[in-house]
Amino acid sequence: MVHPFSRADRAEHAARFERVDAAMAAVRREGFLPEQWRREAHLDQPFELVAGQTCSQPTTVRAMLALLDPQTGDAVLDVGSGSGWTTALLAHLVGATGTVHGVELREDLAAWGGQNVAAAGMPWAQVHQAEPGILGWPAAAPYQRILVSADATEVPAQLTDQLADGGRMVLPVHGTMMVVEAHDGTAAVVRTAGSYRFVPLR
Repeated sequence: MVHPFSRADRAEHAARFERVDAAMAAVRREGFLPEQWRREAHLDQPFELVAGQTCSQPTTVRAMLALLDPQTGDAVLDVGSGSGWTTALLAHLVGATGTVHGVELREDLAAWGGQNVAAAGMPWAQVHQAEPGILGWPAAAPYQRILVSADATEVPAQLTDQLADGGRMVLPVHGTMMVVEAHDGTAAVVRTAGSYRFVPLR
């Protein structure tokens, strides 16, 4: 059964938001924005990066990371890593005993995002250019957590196949944020969490 992410749920998981807030304080957004937007990095709005690709607004990123709830030492996949901000935030959350693989479709954005992540000083995180026709980064699977910052038309089997048993994926599907968990070889939506707008997943 799919349950909405209610206010009661938010209260129960306040510790998740505290961890995410600490990560967002440590990994500042301005270091992951084009120079013309850096003075406005504190604003709760998305900023265009290149060719319609955006850096999501902080409240959206905060909500998604709290839903994902990455743990110290987790292996994490960040699909649609963009400027590298979410990849670096995930790296902070999992710590040096974890690994984070960001994947970005555009070559120029993947290169720039990778430079931004490297500058953040967390070598256990890296950004790759996506391989044509392949979602995610199967070479490093399985992952305990997968974050998808692009709108899918359905829950992609290519990504659920990369989830470890007991793993969790957070992604928007037709504009609705969904939490998917994998247990005993089966992945299923266990919660929905509001409506969001993202670029299409390709």
